[in-house]
Amino acid sequence: MLREEVTKMLGTHWSLVSLMLVSASLIMTYFWYDKKDISTKEIALTATLAAFAGLSRVPFAAIPSFQPTTFLVLVSGYVFGAGSGLMVGSMAAFVSNFFLGHGPWTPWQMAAWGLVGVSGGILSRWRLRHAKIFLLILSFLWGLCFGWLLNIWHWLTFVYPLTLRSFIAIQLTSIWFDFIHALGNVLFMYFLGTDLIKILHRFKRRLTVSRLPIQELERS
Repeated sequence: MLREEVTKMLGTHWSLVSLMLVSASLIMTYFWYDKKDISTKEIALTATLAAFAGLSRVPFAAIPSFQPTTFLVLVSGYVFGAGSGLMVGSMAAFVSNFFLGHGPWTPWQMAAWGLVGVSGGILSRWRLRHAKIFLLILSFLWGLCFGWLLNIWHWLTFVYPLTLRSFIAIQLTSIWFDFIHALGNVLFMYFLGTDLIKILHRFKRRLTVSRLPIQELERS
């Protein structure tokens, strides 16, 4: 009996510690973003994308795991960079949960979608030729990985005992929902990805101030 009680206490302890670590990481990220030299127009656009990505999740709430939020966050990171992608992803989860319900899962969702945006920014730096193919692959992988990350929170919070067997069982129970999420991401990226990337690139060009080299200024 004593051993079982100690194990339960440790499970609660790890759940609380993991929640605090994820929350602290998000807070540190926001402080880092606040220190960056970012124009007010870019901040406004990032906030708009975050609100749009978050609200787009609400109409699809009746269909488990099928929503365009992951796709929108990934494209935002791909166009505007890892930092903006992280902010769009984390705030999208925060905004959408005002309608779908906040709880201890919210920081985990914010972190997971933030990582989606970061991966889009990293992919854009590689300047790959067939970028859409890699975006499709990344969309599918994040459909699976997003669920797996949230399963870690569920495992630490609700499952007893915390063993490798129970961890694998939790991951397997959600595989169907994770596959729906991955398939939805691929469909959104395939049919809407190219057009949305073009639109966002236009907005990005308007935010960018081009400066002529000194040599060209001297010649003019």
